[in-house]
This record gives sequence, C-alpha cells and structure tokens, in this order.
Amino acid sequence: MNDPISDLLVRIRNASHRLFEKVDMPSSRLKVAIIRILKAEGFIANYKVMEEKGRPFIRIYLKYAPNKQEVVQGLKRISRPGLRVYRPYAAFSKRGEAGAILIVSTPKGLLTDRQAFQAKVGGEVLCELR
Repeated sequence: MNDPISDLLVRIRNASHRLFEKVDMPSSRLKVAIIRILKAEGFIANYKVMEEKGRPFIRIYLKYAPNKQEVVQGLKRISRPGLRVYRPYAAFSKRGEAGAILIVSTPKGLLTDRQAFQAKVGGEVLCELR
C-alpha cells in the first residue's frame, strides 16, 4: 500500500455511504492521530485500538444524523505521495471554510487548521473533512 492515509479515508467514506455501524483497518500512530481528530470534531462516534493475532487494528464506530444521514459529507486527500502540499500558518483562517476542517501535520503534531493558526505553525495539509 502506497498511501495509508488515503486508504483510511476511503474506508471511512465507503462504510459511511453503506451505513455500516463500524469499520476495521490496520493501525498506525498516524492513523490513530487522524482518528482522534475526527472524534474530537464530531465526525465519528468512537474508536478502539485492538489487537488480534499479534496485529493491531483500529475499530471505528461511525456516526449518523437522526434520520440515518451521514455525518461525514466529504473526505478529501490534499497532500499525497506524488504531490506534497505545504502551507504557512497565515494561509489558515480562524474559522476555516463553512464546515470544512483541514488536518495539518505540523512540528507540534497533527492539528486542525484552526489549531495550527492559533499555534502559529504551518505544515503539510493531509486532508479536508466536511
């Protein structure tokens, strides 16, 4: 697999479209950090890091609106292995676009665009969430 972040986003998007209750995927520290942000921002209900046969995996419990509508409207990979996208902190606004959240890899760890703006750090823009 060349791009594990893309794999994470595609699995969440596909499971959400199919109205699955949960989705499993191989674990890594970067994936857990991204999922922690998704939980903090209210895009997923919960997650657990588990182990089976010596291999760690993440179980993500998806969240839906009361009428079974998806909470995750869009997941988009911005920076990818073939084209890295970096932005200074000034490129992030205090509020961001309407409902859109960027996940940024900074020297202070993974942050949302609002957190990166407040901390005055730029970095690689990994993905956009709606």
